[in-house]
Amino acid sequence: MKKLAENQMVRFVIRKLCIMFLTVMLISLAVFYIITLPPGDFLTRYIGRMTAAGETVDPVMIENLRSQYALDRPFIVQYWRWVSNILFHGDFGYSFSLSMPVTTVIRAYIVPTMALSLATMLFTYLVSIPIGIYSAVRQYSVGDYLFTTIGFLGQAIPNFLMAILLMFLSFKLTGDTMLGLFSPGMQNAPWSWAKAADLLKHCVIPVIVIGTGNTCGLMRTMRSQMLDELSKNYVMTGKAKGMRAAAIRYKYCVRAAVNPIVSSIGWSLVGIFTGSTITAIVLNLPSMGTVMYEALIDQDMYLAGSWLFLMAIVTVIGTLISDILLAWLDPKARKEYLKG
Repeated sequence: MKKLAENQMVRFVIRKLCIMFLTVMLISLAVFYIITLPPGDFLTRYIGRMTAAGETVDPVMIENLRSQYALDRPFIVQYWRWVSNILFHGDFGYSFSLSMPVTTVIRAYIVPTMALSLATMLFTYLVSIPIGIYSAVRQYSVGDYLFTTIGFLGQAIPNFLMAILLMFLSFKLTGDTMLGLFSPGMQNAPWSWAKAADLLKHCVIPVIVIGTGNTCGLMRTMRSQMLDELSKNYVMTGKAKGMRAAAIRYKYCVRAAVNPIVSSIGWSLVGIFTGSTITAIVLNLPSMGTVMYEALIDQDMYLAGSWLFLMAIVTVIGTLISDILLAWLDPKARKEYLKG
């Protein structure tokens, strides 16, 4: 029986991976189409800027660039060239605005972006789930009212405004606005315990700003789900059989209440990535958010399309993780998944 269940789970994961691949390919097609929708391209904008500055542009060079990067070819040819290079060669194209391969740009910015996003996600779940449980168990207590108020405020205050407020508060208390991920003296210094401590210090404000909105939303969700579970008949049955309230609460109620939180991991992960863009601009963070913003403005199609393509991959991976965790936590979901 156990081996059968394991085989079913393997088939479920393989089926999901196949669906993921098809989904990512369809999303990549939609992404590339949307990126090429605005009239003109980067070279058109480049010619306009050079002409406005009074400089001459070599038309032969422009035509050579159009031919080299297939900008003069039909949409489907441009798309296939881009996606086939990604699939078979790991080549995401060339960033015209930064004058370097897109792979080089992503490699330079992906580590701080991933580190910040994963730290924010960890903060979000470690804070929201315990507070949601506490608010449900201690319903209408002073702590419940306090966390409810904080939750509403956290969802109401825009990220950029919270970033500015925390920067001002940091400057008043420490004399440092905590811009960027490192202090000026540590930016190019070799890695050491002092540099690691400086990085952690500068991560506090970005993590709080990016994670607050999502944390407050998940906190309210966890509270309402936990209250619903605590009112169900199996809780009363367990107490009547002599089980401790804490055992019922954490062994059964929490496991059932956390299902909606688990199922939202895919969207939460992407929300953290995309939500960090405005915060990155305000706090001067070296993340892909600011690079993506400039790429969209400059119509840097390969850089913008590649980042959106990676976001699609993160979304489907997050959704797969959510499905696997949900199948592990919820027997009903597991039975439905394995049956399908």
